[in-house]
Amino acid sequence: MGDLINLNRARKAKAKAERTATADANRVKFGRTKAERQADATDHARRDARLDGAKREDR
Repeated sequence: MGDLINLNRARKAKAKAERTATADANRVKFGRTKAERQADATDHARRDARLDGAKREDR
């Protein structure tokens, strides 16, 4: 006779595998290193400072 399978466990294992695959795809798509985030923040701060320095009057 065949092996017995708990359908609840099989369903949950399948759902977990799908969530893991989605999470892996999102890490590749959206993930950035700490150095990349810091470089972006530094660049953004530099642009904001330059823009604020070029203002004619403060409103």
